[in-house]
Amino acid sequence: MTTTTFKLNLGPQHPSTHGVLRLLLELDGEKIISCEPDVGYLHRGMEKMAERLSYVQNLPTVDRIDYLAGFFYSALFVNTAEKALNICIPKRVQVIRALLLELNRIASHLLWVGMFLMDLGATSPFFYTFRERDMVLRYFEKLTGQRMMYNYFVFGGVRSDIDYLGDVEEIIKILPSKINDYEKIITNNPIFLARTKGKGIITKETALNYAITGVNLRSSGVLFDLRTSDELYKEFGFTPVVLKGCDVWTRYKARILEMRESVNLVEKFVNYLKKSEPLRQNLINPINLKLPEGEYQTEIEAPRGLAGCYIKSTGGCEPYRLKWRTGSYYSVNLLRELLKGNYLNDAIAIAGSLDIILPEVDK
Repeated sequence: MTTTTFKLNLGPQHPSTHGVLRLLLELDGEKIISCEPDVGYLHRGMEKMAERLSYVQNLPTVDRIDYLAGFFYSALFVNTAEKALNICIPKRVQVIRALLLELNRIASHLLWVGMFLMDLGATSPFFYTFRERDMVLRYFEKLTGQRMMYNYFVFGGVRSDIDYLGDVEEIIKILPSKINDYEKIITNNPIFLARTKGKGIITKETALNYAITGVNLRSSGVLFDLRTSDELYKEFGFTPVVLKGCDVWTRYKARILEMRESVNLVEKFVNYLKKSEPLRQNLINPINLKLPEGEYQTEIEAPRGLAGCYIKSTGGCEPYRLKWRTGSYYSVNLLRELLKGNYLNDAIAIAGSLDIILPEVDK
């Protein structure tokens, strides 16, 4: 008796593939024999485009590499320039940036929880998480004028001193109880457990071999979080979330715990900002900004894993090369290994648990 396999295209339509991702699956019945990710449907050539733009012209574009966590890539870009210029950033600026990064992390994880549950067929959590996420986005809009593409961090500091801290206090006051509500609905739900427990196992060895970072790595028992080596986070008492379940459910739980930790950090940052002196900064004039000749790189712990910015400068107003290291790029590669041997009805749950966003892949 011969076994016949057939090919199935999962995507590149947007729903459930978290962007225009095409997965070419080879199936034996409903069992996945192989998976080949096909990317490029969203390609915008941002790295190549950067070579023809000055540093200040590049600054408003970098938020779009991850449009759900734009503050992180903006911070990366300005951090790299500041490193090249040996600029010391005032403590208040550092705390303002960290506060906005952690709020952005919360907003990103809230969207993931809602969309992931929608992927699995649960509608209500989608509306609940978007309700709380909108509180964060309204604050971002109040502060920066934008809900998604902020362009608030600048070379040497921020565009203005942070304001409306009462709004932030209201957000972090409400969020813990709302996260409790999510857990009551989701965490021990028998249908959710059946769809996630023991599915999509990423062993420690596999995660390391595929250069996986972020929540997906820490859910496999590996303590690697750049915030643990950041002096500012050390000062404010950051505790990384590391779990050993290795499966889809563990990756969900880790993001829930990360939101709780981010709320704790934001509360500490707010308390510091309320007591510290008003902002004083000497911003760099960006019009003729030139980086010294050389190669510069910085990294940051973004919501989807380790993100890095590499700039090669020849001393001009434009980067000779600009490259991004993004977490989603490596997570997409992992799908080749992760989906093999699983069933088609589990493919969306497994892929969704990695929190892939395609602009990080097609950059």
